[in-house]
Amino acid sequence: MATEDRELDVRSEAPARRHELIFETYTALGAGEGFVLVNDHDPKPLYYQFAAEHTGQFSWDYLEQGPETWRVRIGRTANASGAAG
Repeated sequence: MATEDRELDVRSEAPARRHELIFETYTALGAGEGFVLVNDHDPKPLYYQFAAEHTGQFSWDYLEQGPETWRVRIGRTANASGAAG
């Protein structure tokens, strides 16, 4: 039974807090789960941070690409291990 992905809208958050919230949300995911990030700009730097810190353990799928709103589904792959602490 499929469940709808949680939406994390960070547009009203202070820029300094956004990545912290996003990584907290990602860390709480179980294998194969995901969430939809809603942002006011292309979160490409975030993608590079995921690639560096979680290589092969995440999925990244654009659902909407601007010009005012970006929506990206970020998932934890089935081969992702638990939180690295």
